[in-house]
Amino acid sequence: MAQKPTLLVTRRLPDAIESRIRRGYEARFNANDRLYSREELLSLSNGADALLITVQDQLDAGLISCLPVSVQIIATLSVGFDHIDVRAAGARRIAVTNAPGVLTDATADITMLLLLGASRRATEGQELVRQGMWSDPRPTELLGWQLTGKPLGIYGMGRIGQAVAERARAFGMKIHYCNLHRLEPEVERGAVFHADAHELLAVSSFLTLHAPANRQTKHFLNAKSIALLPPGAIVVNAARGSLVDDEALIEALRKGHIAAAGLDVYEGEPNLHPGYRTLPNTFLLPHLGSATFETRTRMGMIALDNLDAHFAHRPLLTPVLM
Repeated sequence: MAQKPTLLVTRRLPDAIESRIRRGYEARFNANDRLYSREELLSLSNGADALLITVQDQLDAGLISCLPVSVQIIATLSVGFDHIDVRAAGARRIAVTNAPGVLTDATADITMLLLLGASRRATEGQELVRQGMWSDPRPTELLGWQLTGKPLGIYGMGRIGQAVAERARAFGMKIHYCNLHRLEPEVERGAVFHADAHELLAVSSFLTLHAPANRQTKHFLNAKSIALLPPGAIVVNAARGSLVDDEALIEALRKGHIAAAGLDVYEGEPNLHPGYRTLPNTFLLPHLGSATFETRTRMGMIALDNLDAHFAHRPLLTPVLM
């Protein structure tokens, strides 16, 4: 019987995925389920044929250059791969795969939760209940903002942006979007296209971000772009933390130009900017976008399908880098 490839798995995964790993690989599991340091990851990679990592594992050029020669492929349990220096992996002829196309619905659902949680002042409401301070309900208490009839600006109209638009329509929202290319009319479904992101911002009483993380989108939401939003706008982000300039958004929330923000992702996460925690008009989640049993299991299965294909000398299913 051929020897099984050795696979380093950097975090605990749903049972179905770990069971499949045990069947097909000599597995090195993370028993304590804590984030490995760079030194630990390099040490544990010694002799491994493959790595199964998460978005929290930062594989920059320096780390990749130090990986043992045995490592042939890196599979990330994420759609995004900006935590991997793909160019450095290519220089080492290490294949890289991701898990796209499976978290659309889960992330769109979280986006709607962010919109509702921010607009209906859920953080303040929960505090009242949990602290035992809800004793005298008043007609003017915790008045929020309805979604019905309001314009929703969607920055990035890919699969997730389109799924958010579908859900928002059910709430009676009017859809505006900015994308690299205009959608076909049957996909657009009456949404208003803005080729210029500045024009999108000007009409977005509600704004949701769904663009990828790259040099062009880094800190898209900054002091200048925030100033273009209507006063009292509500902003949510379930895409990438790097799309937001934290200092600028926090300042706008403090001054009230932004009425509320709902955030599921953060620059430098899990070490989010501490200013967010002090603001009552923030609805904060710990990167739950893909956190359903169904989605995380499908992501893991795609990662393993890629690993199986590699070691069977078949084409990769979702290659970032061959």
